[in-house]
Amino acid sequence: MRRMITVLVLGTLLTCLGCNTVKGAGKDIQEGGKAVENAAEAAEK
Repeated sequence: MRRMITVLVLGTLLTCLGCNTVKGAGKDIQEGGKAVENAAEAAEK
């Protein structure tokens, strides 16, 4: 029983860490998209 609880807690922690990583990657991609959009708008002028 104790081993099962330990595995569940570790699994939950790893899942939370994964979510933060994906969230950070999403923000990086969004910032890259903004940079491309700004470059395109500057090229139009």
